[in-house]
Amino acid sequence: MNQYLSHILTSLSAHKDLKYVIREKRWQTDFLRFYHSQTNYNISKDNTSMDMSIYKGKKSYSFSIDNPSLEKIDVALAEAMGIIDKLPDDPDFVDIETDLTTAEFRAKPNNPELLPLARKTAILQDLADAVKPHDFEIYGTFICNHENYRLINSNGLNKVWQVSPIYLEVKAVHNVSQITVLETFGGEDFKRFDPQHFRSRLLAKIRYAGNEVVDVDPGHYDVVLAPRCIAEFVQYLSYGTSARALDQHSSYFEDQLGQQLFPQTITITDDPLDNDLITSDYNHEGHIYKPLTLIDKGVFKAFTCDSYYHHKTGLPKNGNSASCLKLAPGDQSLEAMLGKIKRGLYISSLHYMNFINPKETSLTGLTRDGTFLVEDGKITKVVNNLRFTERIDRIIKNIVALENRSETVPFSDNYEFFSIESAKAPHVLVKDFNITSSTKTI
Repeated sequence: MNQYLSHILTSLSAHKDLKYVIREKRWQTDFLRFYHSQTNYNISKDNTSMDMSIYKGKKSYSFSIDNPSLEKIDVALAEAMGIIDKLPDDPDFVDIETDLTTAEFRAKPNNPELLPLARKTAILQDLADAVKPHDFEIYGTFICNHENYRLINSNGLNKVWQVSPIYLEVKAVHNVSQITVLETFGGEDFKRFDPQHFRSRLLAKIRYAGNEVVDVDPGHYDVVLAPRCIAEFVQYLSYGTSARALDQHSSYFEDQLGQQLFPQTITITDDPLDNDLITSDYNHEGHIYKPLTLIDKGVFKAFTCDSYYHHKTGLPKNGNSASCLKLAPGDQSLEAMLGKIKRGLYISSLHYMNFINPKETSLTGLTRDGTFLVEDGKITKVVNNLRFTERIDRIIKNIVALENRSETVPFSDNYEFFSIESAKAPHVLVKDFNITSSTKTI
């Protein structure tokens, strides 16, 4: 145990009436941004942060310390002690995590060390050379993190785990038309990265991008959603699977446990044991994160629920946070799904999505980075970016085919700690997707 944790525990030992949770994160990152097919800048740094919550009776106070020092810790603890008595009680608070069971420790590769700048730039140069004959250049980010966590609480819990996410996003932009297409890779094991496959998928989209650009009228279209799109819709849907959303009466799944809500082809799992994904051993409380089926053959099966909402709602406690979501694949090839469309769309990526009403799962957003017209089962033209307004439950109910393979899709906020998550999904064919307008822009 390092000196900062020891100092905090020694300081808290004088306050026998307090409960506490201490989360330490040691974070190493290597962040490369590229622009016009050249490295723009590269940031490598280490950071340590501590998040702490203290509880006195039913009162609680939380704070964070970035790059801690003994002086910072003393100041933050003194401030917390001066504030907590003035706070209102939370009548629903019962206790912090009590399960001391530990998961088998999984050492993760140190990807910032395994993927140094020279190796990353060589990968990117290969892609830049591949797209150049088509008059495209590449832009994007290549992020590698290595994160060590330790969580201690006053109930005797003391757990450690690692996360080592990779996020590669390559956007190819045409030098004249400014048409963009996107390809991504994510996970924790870079041995799963196939440079030839990545390059060929990017070039396939580039070939489609060379076609005529058109608008389409508002209306309902049969669409093939790329894995990135349906994975993002599933992430938004998972908001309603949390016990917190249920307690706030903002969950679509309220009073729906055990009900058949979607087609039997739809199974959604939160699976931290799938090595294709970015995984974690514990949730934010230190409860073991195990696979949990949220929707089984269309039937809603479970809420994600931590200790607080377990006590408040009576739902079973689990360590799930919907951070490792998987939509199970089906039995169709992508070509077969496209072949079912007389006139519709292939949508590669989504942008700027926002809930209109979470309980109804209604939202709005834009298409981005490759929207294509499908005519008589073939991709024929580029379509200007489109605005859509839809309900996620309707989208999933209208899935009529799923691809027979899945892809891992990474997501990153590219801010602060460059937090990275992943999901896994196949292409899906959706009928009657609601397009509300064209942006008139690529």
